[in-house]
Amino acid sequence: MARLAGVDLPRNKRVEVALTYIFGVGIPRAKMICEGAGIPKNHRTDNLTDEQIAKMRSIIEAEFKVEGDLKREVGLSIKRLMDLNCFRGIRHRKGLPVRGQRTRSNARTRKGPRKTVANKKLAV
Repeated sequence: MARLAGVDLPRNKRVEVALTYIFGVGIPRAKMICEGAGIPKNHRTDNLTDEQIAKMRSIIEAEFKVEGDLKREVGLSIKRLMDLNCFRGIRHRKGLPVRGQRTRSNARTRKGPRKTVANKKLAV
């Protein structure tokens, strides 16, 4: 089993697809890594040699921020916004959508499940 950037790549998948299991590597970056390492598109992870794995590892370490470093950078960016008390930071702190989406009828992913508010009965 190939291990790159602290992630075990899945067995018997195309290398381009398997590389996307690494945080920070999508399809375009996976294609660039494969081209740089000289691996054909339809090659499977089971058939990788140690030299090919080492070449991919060196490309990833040299050119891209992935996994822990990238997660840390994203977290620090969000924390910086929250410390600045800017609009986006306040939205992050409240757990609301950050990029201008409506919240009256949607935004359930950010807001979580609905919290039903009971009606008060009128005293007669």
